[in-house]
Amino acid sequence: LGPGAEGIPWLGTFHSICAKMLRRHAELAGLESNYTIIDPDDQQRLLKQLIVEAGEDEKRWPARQLAGLIDRWKNRGLNPGDLDPADNEAFANGRGREFYAAYQDRLKALNACDFGDLMLHILNIFRQHPDVLAEYQERFRYILVDEYQDTNAVQYLWLRLLAQTRKNICVVGDDDQSIYSWRGAEVANILRFEKDFPGAHVVRLEQNYRSTPHILGAASGLIRANSDRHEKTLWTEVNGGDKVRVIGVWDAPEEARKV
Repeated sequence: LGPGAEGIPWLGTFHSICAKMLRRHAELAGLESNYTIIDPDDQQRLLKQLIVEAGEDEKRWPARQLAGLIDRWKNRGLNPGDLDPADNEAFANGRGREFYAAYQDRLKALNACDFGDLMLHILNIFRQHPDVLAEYQERFRYILVDEYQDTNAVQYLWLRLLAQTRKNICVVGDDDQSIYSWRGAEVANILRFEKDFPGAHVVRLEQNYRSTPHILGAASGLIRANSDRHEKTLWTEVNGGDKVRVIGVWDAPEEARKV
């Protein structure tokens, strides 16, 4: 793009972009701009301290379990006060909200945040400070997102706020390739894109350049059983290829040997 474009396009993951934003607005999240990002090991050590201090049995309610719950809550864009009764009951017989809040307070006291905070803090700032949101809505005139089928709730909420004014947003993804629900990805984000942004133009990339007709036929036959998906017909100019064979194996090592 040339030297005149230096610094204009922001390229990165959701979390790296939010980390950059958070450095600029850390005080609005109760942090200083030189905050540290703790890794999973430090997170679990901190949570273990809180569990012991609260008089709970860490073997009965392990820090790893609490860390997983907090990560899922943050991926859903939930602060401690947003937890419903079921979420609250998920840890230490109804102390989930209490531990989550204590953890957030301890992080702020240490001028630290975890990976999930990078997006949650910015989402909170956007919601609570319209002037900051307006600044980034002006800066981000065009937004392009890859692998949109793998976005989670907090990423969706952040994007929707950022793109709501101009609506110049382009996403690329395949709902049939959404395989990360176990870590918070919500395929509904791509399925409802046209409702979120009325008038969106959909381009179906149905030509496949890597697989044979037999493979595409088998894959399409399986995925067609999904109830929530965009209908598509994959095709290829590749000719020939062996028919698909189904082979049963006992375990992963035997599967590797067969392959």
